[in-house]
Amino acid sequence: MRRAFFPRIHRSLLANLRVFLLLWRRFRVSLSLFAAIIVGGTLLLWLGYVHPETGARLSLPEALYAVFSMLFFQTAVPFPQGPLEILFFVVPILGFSVVIEGLVSFSLLLWDRRNPSGEWTVALASTYAGHVIVCGLGHVGYRVVKQLLDFGQEVVGLEKDPQAAFLDRVRKRGVPVVMGEGRDVDVLRSAGAERAQAIVIATNNDLVNLEIAMNVRQVNPDIRIVLRMFDADLAEKLGGVLGIRTAFSASAIAAPAFATAAIRAGVTHSFSVEGDLLHVSELVVCAEGGLAGKTVHDVEEEQDLSVIFHQRGSKRDMHPADELVLEAGDKVIVFADLEQLAQLERLNCGGRRR
Repeated sequence: MRRAFFPRIHRSLLANLRVFLLLWRRFRVSLSLFAAIIVGGTLLLWLGYVHPETGARLSLPEALYAVFSMLFFQTAVPFPQGPLEILFFVVPILGFSVVIEGLVSFSLLLWDRRNPSGEWTVALASTYAGHVIVCGLGHVGYRVVKQLLDFGQEVVGLEKDPQAAFLDRVRKRGVPVVMGEGRDVDVLRSAGAERAQAIVIATNNDLVNLEIAMNVRQVNPDIRIVLRMFDADLAEKLGGVLGIRTAFSASAIAAPAFATAAIRAGVTHSFSVEGDLLHVSELVVCAEGGLAGKTVHDVEEEQDLSVIFHQRGSKRDMHPADELVLEAGDKVIVFADLEQLAQLERLNCGGRRR
């Protein structure tokens, strides 16, 4: 409970800071002009104003109060003689105009917050830096966003379809979503591509993904590009072309997992490493099997695999110690190839489970 409390406070403070930056960027001209009128008018009255009847001068607080009064067409001091006369006309006209313009713009911006594809979202995205852009918020894109948020990364979404199925879910997680075509350089800039550390391009069209990758490289030559491709051969060729560091073929990733799951139970992930097919598989130590009583070190040495997770009851260990002795009922996750997994299962339960 306590562990979850501080991240919420951190996200709340960060969100408020972003709103402040957004408001400052949107109204910095008006605020600067307003401040100039107040400061300039106050200094002129403080240094140059002389009471027409008594000859008294104003203190600094009195001068400041007089300027604020003039903004609303009120006079806190008698009308002066000489050059300062013009100040009594300029301050009310300019100051009141700036205040009205600021209030109108601020009201429109607040109203625009109800429009998730409006100026507020684009302006909020402009406050991000070092974030990850996820282009295409379909099934894959949405899950990438969830995983990035779990990693503690800042994310900006990019989606062209206002009816996308996962759009509302992404927004509810506090992610600003810029609406537009990812192939448009201006849209990429609106998502902060110049300041982003990486972009995940996950639409379901290979040619569109490739065009987005080329355009984003123009905007930010140093950005890390993760590209989703359906054509495995094209994905492999793109790995060394256009500076695309990672190109994933969806079919190439899915095929090993599907095939392995069809022939062996317990496999949760499969992928190819330098041409070798490796698997992450989980098993429960059988009481009558050969695993019970062995140490993690013994299992790794004898079976030539890696034990990457151990659970006993509610206690979990991501890095089980070599000397840990396995007991019946322990849950173990290992990293191995199919042959090693088959040997491990025969040792554990006599090969009865496949």
